[in-house]
Amino acid sequence: MNSPTPNPHFQGLRTVSYHAPDLAKAKAWYAAVLGIQPYFDQPFYVGFNVGGYELALDPDAASTPGGPAGAVTYWGVTDAQAAFDRLISLGAVGRSAVQDVGEGIRVATVFDPFGNIFGIIQNPHFSLPQI
Repeated sequence: MNSPTPNPHFQGLRTVSYHAPDLAKAKAWYAAVLGIQPYFDQPFYVGFNVGGYELALDPDAASTPGGPAGAVTYWGVTDAQAAFDRLISLGAVGRSAVQDVGEGIRVATVFDPFGNIFGIIQNPHFSLPQI
C-alpha cells in the first residue's frame, strides 16, 4: 500500500484564536497562565508564541464565534494534573477532569474566564518543545 504524498502547501497547525471580549483582561490572564508576554500586542489582536504555535486573542466575536461550531484545542503539557490544578487556581472553571484515555495519554479541559474551552494533553508519544 502506498503512503499518500504529503501536500507541500500544508505546514501544520499555526494559530488558535480565542474570543476575548475584554482584551486587556484576557491578555493578563493568558500571560499568567503561559508565563510569557505576547509577541504581538495591538488593540485588535494579541498573539502569544507558545512553543512555536500561536495562541491568538481576538475581541471581535465575528472572527472567533465559539459555541457548538467551535473546536477544542489541546495544548501539550508535561503533567496534566498539575496543569489542570494551576488553571483552576488562576480562575478557570473545570469542564472535564483529567482522564487517562489510554496509551499513557491524559487529557482535561477547562473554561477560561472568557468562556473559551482550553484543553490540555499529556501525551508521551509526541515530543513537544518546552516553553
